[in-house]
Amino acid sequence: MNEEKKNALTAEADGVIEGRNAVIEALRAGENIDKIFIQKGETDKTLGHIASKARAAGIVVVDADKRKLDGMSRTHAHQGVIALAAMREYVSVEDILEKAAEKGEKPLIVICDEISDPHNLGAIIRTAECAGAHGVVIPKRRSAGLTAVVAKTSAGAVAHMPVARVANIPSLINDLKKQGVWVFGTAAKGTTELYKADLKGSAAIVIGSEGDGMTRLAEENCDFLVSIPMKGKLNSLNASAAAAILLYEAVRQRLS
Repeated sequence: MNEEKKNALTAEADGVIEGRNAVIEALRAGENIDKIFIQKGETDKTLGHIASKARAAGIVVVDADKRKLDGMSRTHAHQGVIALAAMREYVSVEDILEKAAEKGEKPLIVICDEISDPHNLGAIIRTAECAGAHGVVIPKRRSAGLTAVVAKTSAGAVAHMPVARVANIPSLINDLKKQGVWVFGTAAKGTTELYKADLKGSAAIVIGSEGDGMTRLAEENCDFLVSIPMKGKLNSLNASAAAAILLYEAVRQRLS
């Protein structure tokens, strides 16, 4: 098999759709697309048509510089546009709350506040599924989505765990609070120790980004800022590890 064909097959397996014709056909066929990246500064009419058609379908369109596109490309022939296929459709936050109600359980939701590493997002979805959470919520922008890499890292959990995507995380937090859901943010400077937090009721756990933690507005809108005990020389955990610790503390409390 020549290198070009091998690269094309790898791209297809990873849900990477490259080139103008390939992306147009994917849009025309109604494929689930997570995001479309279009090269900044390009004034080509075809790229403009792709962007318009994508936005009309509710697909997130991201302006990207050529270096980013080159780094994402598997075929080295992206022609200024790359789409990432979504491995499943997103649900609504209402769907997640209804799922909990149908089970007669208090909602347990994980909110990922700008988790950009697909491996971290996949690991969080996997843990959420194992812990019996009712859903995961991510923002439309500045976040990994339900791509092939996330699906692989989740070990198949994306097939079972509902994931919603919202435009604004602080607005979501406020909406959940109005519906009786207590929102717990994770922060090193949190004033509530994890093992003193009451996670038995309706709860949403906010996990901040790998580098900066929660965004300021998300943090300000949480009901509680929870700190995880740190006994070593480092003062922070990987985002997916923090999510696992909080989720299984909620499991422990709900079992007792």
